[in-house]
Amino acid sequence: MNTQPIGIFDSGVGGTSVFKEVEALLPHENTIYLADSANAPYGNKTPGDILNLSIKNTEWLLQQHCKLIIVACNTATTNAISYLRQHYSVPFIGIEPAIKPASLNSKTKAVGILATKGTLSSQLFYNTANIYGSDVKIIEQIGEGIVPLIESGQTLSEEMKTLLKAYLKPMLQANIDYLVLGCTHYPYLLPLLLELLPPQVKIIDSGEAVARQTKTVLEQQNLLNTSLKQGKHQFYTNASVTVMADLLGADYKVDFLRF
Repeated sequence: MNTQPIGIFDSGVGGTSVFKEVEALLPHENTIYLADSANAPYGNKTPGDILNLSIKNTEWLLQQHCKLIIVACNTATTNAISYLRQHYSVPFIGIEPAIKPASLNSKTKAVGILATKGTLSSQLFYNTANIYGSDVKIIEQIGEGIVPLIESGQTLSEEMKTLLKAYLKPMLQANIDYLVLGCTHYPYLLPLLLELLPPQVKIIDSGEAVARQTKTVLEQQNLLNTSLKQGKHQFYTNASVTVMADLLGADYKVDFLRF
C-alpha cells in the first residue's frame, strides 16, 4: 500500500502550491492531483454545494486507490473535512489559514487575513480566530475576484494588481505586520504582494505546514513510500489544461478529465 498515491484536490489550480511543498518534502511519494476548476471558486458557494463537490472529488480519488487525501482548499477544509473524516477510512489532511503563528508572533497586534467568503464565514475559521485572535486585531478581507483571474491565467495582470491594492489598503492602515493567505491560489500572488507590501509585513501561507503534517500522518500510519524512486505525479483538470500547465512548469503533464 505504501506505493499507492497521495490524492490532492482543490477547487482549481491553487492547490498546486501545496503539491509543490509536498513534493519537496516527500520526493518519493506518488501523487494524483484533481483540479475542479470548472466549479471554481468554491468560496461563494453554499456549504451544501461545497460538501457535495468535496464528496465527489474524494470518491474519484479513492477510485484511483489513494492512500491519503489532502484537501488543498481552505473553503473545502472548513466546510467539509469533518464529514469526510467521519465517512471515509483514509486519512485526510486539511488546510486552514495560519492565524495561530501570525497572531502569536505579531508585534503590532494587527494581522491581515486574505481569504474566500466560504472560508471567512465558516465555523472552523470563527473558532480558530476566537482562540488565537483574542488580543490581536484581525482584519479580514474577502478576495472577491482573485480566484477567477488566476484560473483564467491572469495571475500577475494589472487587473489583479488593482484588486490587491484595494484589498490591502485597510490592512496597511491598521498597521499589520503579518498577512495570512487563506486560499491555496494566493501564493501565486507573491510577486505582486511583495511589490505592494512594505518589507516589514511577513506573508504566511499553509503549504509547508500541510506537507509536514502529511509526512507525520504517513509515518504514524505506516504509509510512507519506502521506495527510493522519484515519485510519479498525475494532474487532472476539468477546465483549462494550459493554465494549470503554466503554473506547474514544463516538467509536468496535465490531462483533461470530464467529471
